[in-house]
Amino acid sequence: MAIKTIQAPLPGTFYRSSAPDKPPFKTEGDKVAAGDTIGLIEVMKTFSPVVAEEAGTLVAFHVDNEDAVMAGQPLYDLDEG
Repeated sequence: MAIKTIQAPLPGTFYRSSAPDKPPFKTEGDKVAAGDTIGLIEVMKTFSPVVAEEAGTLVAFHVDNEDAVMAGQPLYDLDEG
């Protein structure tokens, strides 16, 4: 089991879904394919997707929905196994 911690690419507010009334993009235990959207980071009303660069299983989030994040801060763990 190779766990990789994925970091925030930029500072802002992390969102796990596209809108408050929408389901999260991914939850713990979900399979992730390269190119899947994991969440969004909002900076000054501009939303940038956090996209998986590799496939695996999402093990855990390090931040909650609507948490402020800094660039380089751990966002989630991905099991590449």
